[in-house]
Amino acid sequence: MRVSFKTLGCRVNLFETDALASRFKAGGYEVVDGGEADVFVVNTCTVTNTSDQKCRQVLHQIRRNHPDALIAVTGCMVNHRKAELIQSGIADYVIDNERKSALFDIIDEHFKKGYSDPEGYDRDLFSYQPAFDTFHTRSLIKIHDGCNNFCSYCIIPMVRGRATSRPANDIYDNIRSVVDHGFKEVVLTGVNMGRYHDGNTDFETLVEHIINIEGDFRIRVSSIEPDQFSDRFLQLFQHEKLAPHMHICLQSGSDDTLKRMHRFYTTDQFRELCQRIKTFRPDFNLTTDIIVGFPGETETTFQESCDFAREIGFSHIHTFKYSKRTGTKAASMPDQVPETVKTERSEVMRRISLENKRRYFEQMKGTRERMLIERIDANGRARGYGAHYLPIQFSAQGQTKNSFIELTISDIINKDNEDRMAFIGKP
Repeated sequence: MRVSFKTLGCRVNLFETDALASRFKAGGYEVVDGGEADVFVVNTCTVTNTSDQKCRQVLHQIRRNHPDALIAVTGCMVNHRKAELIQSGIADYVIDNERKSALFDIIDEHFKKGYSDPEGYDRDLFSYQPAFDTFHTRSLIKIHDGCNNFCSYCIIPMVRGRATSRPANDIYDNIRSVVDHGFKEVVLTGVNMGRYHDGNTDFETLVEHIINIEGDFRIRVSSIEPDQFSDRFLQLFQHEKLAPHMHICLQSGSDDTLKRMHRFYTTDQFRELCQRIKTFRPDFNLTTDIIVGFPGETETTFQESCDFAREIGFSHIHTFKYSKRTGTKAASMPDQVPETVKTERSEVMRRISLENKRRYFEQMKGTRERMLIERIDANGRARGYGAHYLPIQFSAQGQTKNSFIELTISDIINKDNEDRMAFIGKP
């Protein structure tokens, strides 16, 4: 039996898809990337209206092109719009996040018995087996799920539930397993990782223990909230295993907007955090998320956000146009911003992101970088990322995929295209 996966949304979803794909392969299924399949699994996102629309398009396209295939839809859109998905009949199985880890058993039972009842399976957010065969050279490790923040624009607490931390020993065992299997990079991921807590182990202690796991691998921290990390934690980034890059979610550079977003910090506090990080590692790579067009955002508060983004110098800004989500406080706020204005402001923020990236890349020219080779293309070009999450390519010259190499990064290519900008490396 052939099974194909389509994943939309965040790295938590990517972790879960990788684990599920490995489970299907271990169970005797052939995992295919596109083309014909007997089973299609769609792991959905619902963070914006655009996310919902993309998920619907994917499901309709699969059903249209593969009318006889079994379709299982799971993920956050299920938790948000379960009744709608069931009533549409577009999918054979509609499986919520809490039972996603049982997806293999649900599908396998269907083929053995002719039916399966997802509601009969236990709810469990973390019982995923280590992913040995994945769609990536990095191994994503989920350490946390859910969120207690209830930002006024965000639907995640409603679809992912309250904050829950994975047992620390399970995380360590998961990492040892994937490192033993040959992975050279592990990416810690979760909905709100900075609030991780298991017994006496908080996020900082967890990372410190992971650094001490034996093996030649590096650790990357993915998207994280701007909690007040201690100096002890920031000093960990001096360790060669911990990549000097974090994607710290800002959302707005205006205190007025942050307050209405129900964020838990001010721009002064965010600035102080970034300054402390740069004190420990001046070359540290900071990236972020910013929402434009939040209800009540004026030209003045938008300009404050732009000025703050330039000041901090984020090398990449993942720009979101505010999307009204039913059930959130922001959905009923006055002074909703017109879509045309959101689009204009989004383009302005993207230009700032490109300018910032150019400056950061120029700063890093001539430095040494330990690159993980993620693929070698048909022309013999090795491509991958350095420790600072800088895209690098060079002539492979007998190098192999999934191996580290020390390079001097020199010329910058595609300077006018942020998504394709990269360094040329020299061994």
